[in-house]
Amino acid sequence: MEMKDAIQALAALAQESRLKVFRLLVTQGPEGMAAGDIGRELDVPASTLSTHLSVLSNAGLVSSTRHSRSIVYMIDVEATRQLLAFLLEDCCQGQPALCSPLLDSLLAPCCEPASACSAPPVKGTVQ
Repeated sequence: MEMKDAIQALAALAQESRLKVFRLLVTQGPEGMAAGDIGRELDVPASTLSTHLSVLSNAGLVSSTRHSRSIVYMIDVEATRQLLAFLLEDCCQGQPALCSPLLDSLLAPCCEPASACSAPPVKGTVQ
């Protein structure tokens, strides 16, 4: 990930409503959530939500697809992985054992039980 892309993604997340939207979409997995349902869940007016979703989309953090009359938004898992990798790429300083506790602590809460994970936990350095 390029520095400018990381800055754009972090700037998109540096606003309370957008961060709430992103976190909600994380919980929805690859199925995503319709824009109207996001607005109701977070009590955000449609016009405001549209702007927030546009910012997140322009930053590459979310994507959308039309389903009949609804637009369904989902996080872009690969872009999110790239952002996290960018933030942590130098954490182990060539010693993967230094990053393992950090990565394990990040993945453990979201991946219990292990079969609930969509991908196996990453061990060692961030790729």
